[in-house]
Amino acid sequence: MKNIIEYKGYIGSIEFSVEDNLFFGKVQGIRALISYEGTNATELISDFHSAVNDYLELCKAEGKKPEKAYKGSFNVRVKPELHKKIAVYAIEHNISLNNFVERSLEKELSAVF
Repeated sequence: MKNIIEYKGYIGSIEFSVEDNLFFGKVQGIRALISYEGTNATELISDFHSAVNDYLELCKAEGKKPEKAYKGSFNVRVKPELHKKIAVYAIEHNISLNNFVERSLEKELSAVF
């Protein structure tokens, strides 16, 4: 079971509050807070779609460009020893650090997706 939903390129979390007997979530990967809720899956998905649509309409009305998550750039922090090993490997194989990380991530995820 996946605890995410997707709509118009936005990824949302799915959580459940036992106390409130309510599903809820928020859009991931952007600074803007876009949240949604529902008492069942159908309501949750509907409110998620409405929340994303409202966000996009608000951005349009204000003349702002909507945030896009996962633009292809992120910082990775590793131990200095690992950083050195990766750098040496990249130099020896005539590739960039970015290329090494991208290849490694694709390899790791190829079995999953």
